Amino acid sequence: MSDSKSTPSNVFNVETVRALVEMMKQHDLSELDLREGDQKISLKRGGQAPIYAAPAPMAAPMHAAPMAAPVAAPAAGGEAAPAAAADANLVPIKSPMVGTFYAKPKADADPYVRVGDHVSEDTTVCIVEAMKTFNELKAEVTGKIVKVLVKNEDPVEYGQPMFLVDPKG
Repeated sequence: MSDSKSTPSNVFNVETVRALVEMMKQHDLSELDLREGDQKISLKRGGQAPIYAAPAPMAAPMHAAPMAAPVAAPAAGGEAAPAAAADANLVPIKSPMVGTFYAKPKADADPYVRVGDHVSEDTTVCIVEAMKTFNELKAEVTGKIVKVLVKNEDPVEYGQPMFLVDPKG
């Protein structure tokens, strides 16, 4: 019984945390969450830690600046309005996870889809690699690819649009 009481305190001691940090470096992990009983430890490393620490304050200024730019330039705002209206009818294909975007199955192969290609719900459009697992993603919409928003091997975030599809195309 004394062993089980001492185990949780030993799990989160300095030596264990150092070993976990080394494991994160060795396996190129940016985030690690561990729980044992009521105890929890979250480790984050790399440039993304501040983003996770305060997502709300960073999101507001980033959205405010781009919205102000078209208002300051009326000619650009006039051209952007029809483009925005056209984009409103497009359906995004979003990343279901954080990972690396691959437009093609192999380095020397053709991309799964290109602008102008017609896709159906079960068409494979890309691969998102997360933690050494390669996940083929389906379009889940029928239409024509009108924009590819991500470059091959770019990192993607959860919910990030990767393609825009015209369902009428």
